[in-house]
Amino acid sequence: MLQSVIRRVTQVYRVLLVGGALATLVSCSTANAARAQPESLPTEPDAIFLALREAAQKNDAPRAFELARRLPAYPSPSYVEYFALKPQLFDASGQARLNAPDTLILNFLQKYEGQAIADRMRNDYLLVLGARHAWHDFDEQYQRFALKDDLQLKCYALQAQAAHGREVAEAARALLVAPNRYGNGCVELISVLTQKKQFEQDDIWQQIRLAYEINEVAVGNRIADALGPQRPSPKQFAMAVTQPQALLEQGVPINTAAHQLALLAITRIARQDPILAAAIFTSIAERLTPQEQATGWGTIAYRAALEKIPLAPDWYQLATDGWLSNPAYEWRVRAALLAENWPMVLKAIEMMPGTLRHQPVWIYWQGRGLRATGESALAVQAWRKIASNFDFYGQLATEELGRQIALPPTTALAEREAEIKRLQTLPGFQLAEHFYRLQMYFEGAREWNWTLRGMSDRQLLAAAELARRLKLYDRAVNTAERTRQEHDFKLRYIAPLRDLMERNAKLTDLDPAWAYGLIRQESRFISDARSSVGATGLMQLMPGTAQLVARKIGLGKISSAKMNDVETNILLGMNYLAMMYAELDASPVLASAAYNAGPHRAQKWRAALTRPIEGAIFAETIPFNETRDYVKKVLANTVYYATLLNGTPQSLKARLGVIAPQNVPEALPQKPDTTKQIN
Repeated sequence: MLQSVIRRVTQVYRVLLVGGALATLVSCSTANAARAQPESLPTEPDAIFLALREAAQKNDAPRAFELARRLPAYPSPSYVEYFALKPQLFDASGQARLNAPDTLILNFLQKYEGQAIADRMRNDYLLVLGARHAWHDFDEQYQRFALKDDLQLKCYALQAQAAHGREVAEAARALLVAPNRYGNGCVELISVLTQKKQFEQDDIWQQIRLAYEINEVAVGNRIADALGPQRPSPKQFAMAVTQPQALLEQGVPINTAAHQLALLAITRIARQDPILAAAIFTSIAERLTPQEQATGWGTIAYRAALEKIPLAPDWYQLATDGWLSNPAYEWRVRAALLAENWPMVLKAIEMMPGTLRHQPVWIYWQGRGLRATGESALAVQAWRKIASNFDFYGQLATEELGRQIALPPTTALAEREAEIKRLQTLPGFQLAEHFYRLQMYFEGAREWNWTLRGMSDRQLLAAAELARRLKLYDRAVNTAERTRQEHDFKLRYIAPLRDLMERNAKLTDLDPAWAYGLIRQESRFISDARSSVGATGLMQLMPGTAQLVARKIGLGKISSAKMNDVETNILLGMNYLAMMYAELDASPVLASAAYNAGPHRAQKWRAALTRPIEGAIFAETIPFNETRDYVKKVLANTVYYATLLNGTPQSLKARLGVIAPQNVPEALPQKPDTTKQIN
């Protein structure tokens, strides 16, 4: 089977010309095999397989070919074939190859149709078809694509619809909100819709400012090409980006392009200094239209709100009719929350696009605003919409309704053992277990999740129990979280290593429920998890932090292996958490924020306060997206863990407490601990 695939792969390793551009797929001659340096290749099958995966990730076609040739009977042949074929779809920079071998890809898709690996290959192939603008073939494959979780493919899908003459502008505006994830398909979509007169110049400029608002300079420059003949001169555009103050000092002529450049320049200045941006904008605003003025003030107010500048709500008041990005809409609410101006909170939420306004976070705060302004009945209606959610705002809404946060009944399943035995035989679960053993967590999670599709709640609970028995704890949590009506919170909030956790909790005088809540968010109980920034272990400690804590508790210098040992990692992590807790006035909100973003940042955010505020508002106004989400999830986890461990209902509001302002100490550790959740 594999040998025939390799023969077909060999056939396409030839020099091809596509559209006049040379695309050389290296032939598998003896010389090229030597180039792959087979003498340096691993010999043990699992090691070869892992090296093959790495070659596929790097789109190194010759090396992938040679490694695949050495695995004629590996237990997961579909992945061997996929990893051998995938580098022929993309070049070393990750760009789609227009001359990708269609026949081999289509044969692969037919052979493994219905499996997770086929959907992954289809994802890759759709990127190639989109890059080719082969819309007929794209439509055919996109209909069969199951996950549809790739933003660039969504942009290509809209391009395909536009190519068929359909109006997609509104759908595109709703989709194009995160330039850091655009890729070629989304940048092209902007140009295509402009050419088809579905996007106006204002749409393009909004996208340019959106990119520069989050400092995606390269993306912003590429989007600017869609302006066509109406694009300002390269010199003027470059000045707006790199010398915005100098550009504005030249004056703002009365024409659309000049006005848009002025707004771009203000966007750039506001990123660095919102107060300076406000001063400069005050001097030029009268030369702009009322809507342009509102847009400029909205940009300034957004950056000011992020920095907790007290003038942010006032500047937002000047932005009523302007264009705002989604983050700017959200920070309008947060600025009002910090000011505890509840009428302003309500107004800011009402002005949001529906996609934002109907999110649980804003439904909760809308309820708070309604109650504060005397509309208690409407507040109750709002909270009832989200109180059944098992998350931070579902818990807060439950308490606002006067109820205690408790666990739902556990579904008892007499037939669970028989179901577990059946599930053990499913190929997807067996592959997932194999991949987890090899620390291939992405592939393992994908196979596991693919196999879960279409399962009932009871089947999901059986699958979660199977994952627990296999010690795939993150899959147990993820699977148990998928149930809709029937639940088992002992699986959803799994608590392995109980003796070890409780022993260290006593040593550090910490609530074990909090430590469990933190680990659940940090690593999902994957003991050898490693984040993109180098944090490791169950508690995702950065090496420098681990060494610092080890010295402080008398362990001296420790090796990397010791640092990642489960017992040592928990000992170090819980001691570090206890240190943050002691430094930050025994506030789990501040300590959780410090654990994720570093103690200096947590202190800085606290020092920006002008008066005590409730912990929920502080958590909602943390300026780092990752840390804000992290703190909410850790504390929501903690409440459920405390309920499980103590057997009594808990209060999230009590744990959040009140955060009081305090000056930043002179000497705090400056190096942050940035960790990443494994999903």
